[in-house]
Amino acid sequence: MCICINCRHLKKCKIYKFIQDQHQLVNKEKSHVLFHPLDTIISVNINRDRKNILLDWDLKECSSFTEKPNSWAM
Repeated sequence: MCICINCRHLKKCKIYKFIQDQHQLVNKEKSHVLFHPLDTIISVNINRDRKNILLDWDLKECSSFTEKPNSWAM
């Protein structure tokens, strides 16, 4: 699971925006990337079903992580 969902910087983070783009998620809000986190590690899991290869992108580590539970819900 991506640690971003509980981070204070979620709404303005460059890496979170990148991960959303990789998942091809459309964000209803206009996000202005103002925050550039330090020392991030992104994990990409490769899954395969019968006809497709699926990539699951998650942020596993981030030195800039500042906990704020349920940041994604606000």
